[in-house]
Amino acid sequence: MVMVFYGSNGKSNPVSMENKVEHQTENQITYDIHLPSNLGTLYKVRLGLQSLENKTSQLSLRHFKIQNTSTLDTFSLTINKTLPLPPNGDRWIEFPIQWPLKEALSVVTYHVTVFSRNILNERNLVQMTACIYGTHGDTGDRSLLQSLKNVQQGEKNESFLVIVDAVDLGELEKIVLLISSKTDCKLDIKKLHVREAAKEHPIYVFEVNEEFSVNANKPKIQREIPGSFVIRGEKQKNDIDNNLNKKGSQVKNLTEYTIKVYTGDKRGAGTDANVHIILFGNEDKSEVFQLSQSLEHQNPFERGKVDTFKIKTKKLGSLHSIEIGHDGKGFASGWFLEKVEITDAARNSIHCFNCNRSVDLSIITLYMLFPF
Repeated sequence: MVMVFYGSNGKSNPVSMENKVEHQTENQITYDIHLPSNLGTLYKVRLGLQSLENKTSQLSLRHFKIQNTSTLDTFSLTINKTLPLPPNGDRWIEFPIQWPLKEALSVVTYHVTVFSRNILNERNLVQMTACIYGTHGDTGDRSLLQSLKNVQQGEKNESFLVIVDAVDLGELEKIVLLISSKTDCKLDIKKLHVREAAKEHPIYVFEVNEEFSVNANKPKIQREIPGSFVIRGEKQKNDIDNNLNKKGSQVKNLTEYTIKVYTGDKRGAGTDANVHIILFGNEDKSEVFQLSQSLEHQNPFERGKVDTFKIKTKKLGSLHSIEIGHDGKGFASGWFLEKVEITDAARNSIHCFNCNRSVDLSIITLYMLFPF
């Protein structure tokens, strides 16, 4: 059994319990652990098995108690869980520490969706873990191939869902992938989406777009994937608008843009995926907007249709480019985008961005042809 302690100033190294038994009864083991003083106030513990190489090993946990021997502050928690956790085989659990007069964080279930081209064919040959980092710490290495859910396979792309329980990570910042194998193989990973299971948004997008070759010379590969962008929901954008409305000086700086999206008129051109867009001007760039509320159609981005969306954002200046993409939801997620027209209400100008090609899971950048 291993524990990792997180404090306000950092985290400890993994502490193995193998040789630290101070007192043991039939149902209780007491450990005496000396932690670095510079950890600050402890706020969470990650507890788990060192490895799952012995598939038959299990650890049943009933109760946890920790006491600061100097201050005698004590925290206790009833756990009643067995590691590895069914059904996803996770060998770690996390829980917050509630000290007197201090507010504790909550445990959050995260949905990690992995988009790839061939992982499912190679999953019995490789091990792949992800460590998710946020402003409140990290998850440690969690298996992405132990147990897959909501597997979807198409002609070119596939996706699967991994469930991770962790103490609230705050704003997500990066993911560190670790890929290892005892045989030669290649993994083509496109991107990862992470969101809280209880919320549709925000969705944190981590673009990878890399083929990893694992072989005898490179039995392990590690990659640090920074956050690419965040997809915000309508409610979140409305909350932002409401906050701005409370600040009259900021409201004056908001500009309304009308976005017309033209889907091509050819077989398989439409998509059911969630489409998002970022606007770039010579003064600033917008946040990420999800285009979900079409003014014309309940089901946007259908073959040969034009969908109109209205957004409000800070003044961007003269528009020169946009980034547009989607999350690959559904089997028929490929989308043939003809063009995007954006009207700047403040400048009374229309900007045209031609595409005339398919948009897969990657983000594409379109540049302005000419203003009207």
